[in-house]
Amino acid sequence: MNGPVPRPGVLTIDAYVPGKSSAPEGVKVWKLSSNETPLGASPKAKAAYVAAGEKLELYPEGSSSALRAAIAGRYGLDPARLLCGAGSDELLSLLAYAYLGPGDEALYSEHGFLVYKIATLAAGATPVAAPETNHTADVDALLAKVTDKTKLVFLANPNNPTGTYLPFDEVKRLHAGLRPDILLVLDAAYAEYVRANDYESGLELVATSANVVMCRTFSKIHGLANLRLGWMVGPPAVIEALNRIRGPFNVSGPAMAAGIAAIGDEAHVAAAIAHNDRWLAWLMQELTALGLTVTPSVGNFVMVSFPPEPGRSAKDADAFLTQRGLVLRRIDAYGLPNALRLTVGPEEANRLVVETLKEFLTR
Repeated sequence: MNGPVPRPGVLTIDAYVPGKSSAPEGVKVWKLSSNETPLGASPKAKAAYVAAGEKLELYPEGSSSALRAAIAGRYGLDPARLLCGAGSDELLSLLAYAYLGPGDEALYSEHGFLVYKIATLAAGATPVAAPETNHTADVDALLAKVTDKTKLVFLANPNNPTGTYLPFDEVKRLHAGLRPDILLVLDAAYAEYVRANDYESGLELVATSANVVMCRTFSKIHGLANLRLGWMVGPPAVIEALNRIRGPFNVSGPAMAAGIAAIGDEAHVAAAIAHNDRWLAWLMQELTALGLTVTPSVGNFVMVSFPPEPGRSAKDADAFLTQRGLVLRRIDAYGLPNALRLTVGPEEANRLVVETLKEFLTR
């Protein structure tokens, strides 16, 4: 190789591949592959974003202080314990860069978010996956994988792409089983959608622990995926460490403005929750009635499993749906080649998915 050579391991990383967004020409496309909200962004957030466009020549305020204040006011937090980033993905990577290195291990559940493995490998550390039970993180399996090399434990709760979750008592049990020097990272990207009484996003655990952080995103229920905006709450020492390595202007001014407006528009969030409550339950019921295996979900998406037989497989179903403009997510990279992930979409798209899958299964 004539030129600079990346350090060992970088070129062995499988790059993250987002959900596809195209279908054959002339077909109306319903993108149901990226867990985007069908309601779009808050009108107030859109207006704030446009207004911020009048100052594109200026650098943004470097610490996202106004956005952190808005988040703190919404959740009753200390702004000094908050960090904002270009999506929660950046925050997850910053955690890996700050706390992992060669010889260290980061732990996550078998079908956890792909970024955990990528960020771990990028930091030169070793990713370790623990088996799941019924596509759900298993606390005992996670604790069994902890070694003296473990430095980070990533837990997506709810998990993407399975839609399953751990009750808060189980999250606390996981934390209690970790050494004080192991950082527990709670990834609560879909927390706003969860209606289960035994679920908590993790704010209480962060507030009372020195080794727990929680990441959230504006990409899902707030509909700001195109702006890349996320936030994290954690112990002061962790926030200080990450502030030392993050980019000086890692959140754009328009993103901050839109985020402040979005988090203040509680009516828009309530409408998104109500839409998801209705159609998530409907999709799970209708798809199950077709004879498909549907993993119970608490997010804004559902994982649907297909038989591996030729002509009826997930790959075949995906091709059939795509021809009709229905774009779902293949999740082979998660070790789930027999399943598709379906985002809860607008009513028309939801009904069309069920009708099309019925046709696929009975043709």
